[in-house]
Amino acid sequence: MQELHDAPLAPLTTFRLGGPATRLITATTDAEVIAAVREADGAGTPLLLIGGGSNLVIGDKGFEGTALRIATDGFRLDGTELELAAGEVWTDAVARTVEAGLAGVECLAGIPGSAGATPIQNVGAYGQEVSSTISEVIAYDRRTQETVTLSNAECAFSYRHSRFKADPERFVVLRVRFRLEDAQGLSGPVKYAETARALGVGPGDRVPLAAARETVLKLRAGKGMVLDPEDHDTWSAGSFFTNPILADEEFAAFRARVSERLGEGTEPPAYAAGEGHTKTSAAWLIDKAGFTKGYGTGPARISTKHTLALTNRGGATTEDLLALAREVVAGVRDAFGVTLVNEPVTVGVSL
Repeated sequence: MQELHDAPLAPLTTFRLGGPATRLITATTDAEVIAAVREADGAGTPLLLIGGGSNLVIGDKGFEGTALRIATDGFRLDGTELELAAGEVWTDAVARTVEAGLAGVECLAGIPGSAGATPIQNVGAYGQEVSSTISEVIAYDRRTQETVTLSNAECAFSYRHSRFKADPERFVVLRVRFRLEDAQGLSGPVKYAETARALGVGPGDRVPLAAARETVLKLRAGKGMVLDPEDHDTWSAGSFFTNPILADEEFAAFRARVSERLGEGTEPPAYAAGEGHTKTSAAWLIDKAGFTKGYGTGPARISTKHTLALTNRGGATTEDLLALAREVVAGVRDAFGVTLVNEPVTVGVSL
């Protein structure tokens, strides 16, 4: 294990924001991860887990405690069964499954971060979610001090949520197992309308795996959602807010606000989200509330490519970012009565 003191954390995040940690440990094996967690827990030291850093907003004062960077590696494929170490780079792992001719995560190409973070957030995009293919998660249980294997059902997956996110102090993900599909070189059924249009097929059709992955990468790049050190639109955490899910009564009130503000007959995006609930688009809400692409005058602004991404234009502080986020949340609430919820994890700060 590598150990540093008063270590900068900003370079370990895609926002490139945040102050230093009292101590930074980099672990390259499961045993090192467990040892570092046990040591911190035994001493009562606050612990911050860092993977790819693509879903973290760290305060300018940094983190008083031990930051543990999980840098484990391991890609094991047995037929259609895939096991990834938590520290594996997610987008590289997706590329390797496509090369192997296996379907199930090809539309999750280009998502920054590590494999261990995917079950926590139930990462999803372009019609796929990892919950559809994860079979098991191997984790260290800080409560029982044992390594446990959790089935898909035990992970309690829902939209951008899981058992791990609900109880963030309990589990440390070590490995993730997936059950993929051998569809003779074809993708899973294309579910997302934008992807289907770009591929020139209908929803539910299958296409060559490589074509699905390449199309998703192009769509993401066009929205600034593929990491590029030279492009400040990618100095972000991707989607900063989750798409709101509203109960029927809430959605009816929301539609009324939309008609009042934007004119009779204007319909907001609406997607079924389980009995009695409807999901709408956070990006649409932000745009219609007046926060268009490129909004802002300071070093933290909305992406010039996508209204759902808040970005560091260089030289921003975490407080600059949070001020922009709070402005957007207040503006959307005032306009439509809907309160946006941040997707990234905040450390030492809050909206």
